[in-house]
Amino acid sequence: MEILGKRMREVRKEKKLRQIDAANALGVAWTTYQRYEAGEREPMAPFIADFARYFGVSADYLLGLKDKR
Repeated sequence: MEILGKRMREVRKEKKLRQIDAANALGVAWTTYQRYEAGEREPMAPFIADFARYFGVSADYLLGLKDKR
């Protein structure tokens, strides 16, 4: 899902975090997180929910279902 990775990257960069920092905060390996952002892997629903909570955005926004965060 290309839009998911793009939006994850956008939200992370706004918070001025590196990929490894986000990965550590969310409890996943850096390589796994990197692949999510690159669109090489799709995260499971619990990860998307954790990401949305941590960064204060909606899962619908991350998935491209809504443009409002």
